[in-house]
Amino acid sequence: MSQVNNPLHGVTLEKMLTELVAAYGWPTLGQRIAIRCFTHDPSIKSSLTFLRRTPWARQQVEDLYIRFKQDDAKARPPTKLFAKPKPPERG
Repeated sequence: MSQVNNPLHGVTLEKMLTELVAAYGWPTLGQRIAIRCFTHDPSIKSSLTFLRRTPWARQQVEDLYIRFKQDDAKARPPTKLFAKPKPPERG
């Protein structure tokens, strides 16, 4: 089975959470997703424990991560897919 269209393929829950905390910080993350483990004495470890046991909360984190990655991709300048290669330097 191919995972080409799955944006979460190969991304661990820990990686998602770490990137979201780095981008937003715990206070903003707690505002975006109202989960107690994000608002009261937050840590990666305790949040991972809760998210692994609570499917609805994990789904909210995954949805936010997908939106975060899509917004990040829109903010990056476009790359040239078929750029002409530079000739090798002679010397």
